[in-house]
Amino acid sequence: MDYWNELVTKKSFEKMVELKRKKIDFVVIGGWAAWLWTKAHKSKDLDIIVSVEELQKLRQLFDLKKNDRLKKYEIKLDEIDIDIYVPFYSRLALPVEELIKSNVLVEGFKVVKPEELVVLKQGAEFERGHSEKGLKDRLDIMGLLLFSQMDFKKYFELLKKFRKENFSKRLVEIVQSFNEGEYLNLNPRELKLKKQEILQKIKSK
Repeated sequence: MDYWNELVTKKSFEKMVELKRKKIDFVVIGGWAAWLWTKAHKSKDLDIIVSVEELQKLRQLFDLKKNDRLKKYEIKLDEIDIDIYVPFYSRLALPVEELIKSNVLVEGFKVVKPEELVVLKQGAEFERGHSEKGLKDRLDIMGLLLFSQMDFKKYFELLKKFRKENFSKRLVEIVQSFNEGEYLNLNPRELKLKKQEILQKIKSK
């Protein structure tokens, strides 16, 4: 069961491939990063991290807008938004300058690690909890907890290092209240058992 319209997600993925083809060096975060790790849900928008040098390349290729309020750069293409975050300017739940150095190659794309991605997704979910995108954040978080071989020890180390300990309490709440198992191809009984497994892992750390 797809969360977003397939035509829109196809166009969004093609934009990610196009950036790679144009030799832009970027790290994928957000929904597409979650999909690369889990294959659960594609994304409508593209969220990436780039260096200041790569940002200049993007400026030459696209109509790049600066969003001072949200501390990011944006490219708007029909129904697709590309949100671009840069070191020492953008504000995410983890420092961009750390994330840009810490990534793994998945299917040819540089992607943040699952533990970092859960923290980033939680940061976004705090901001937009009751919106449609907030539900998508929770879907991605659950997908990562279930399907990405995430290391809970590393997750808690990140929370401690960057003083985000309150995120662990919210993670428990997200798991406990999650009932959209159909989006993850889980029936109610399977979802209940999976949730119990995750909660055990969280509480044992």
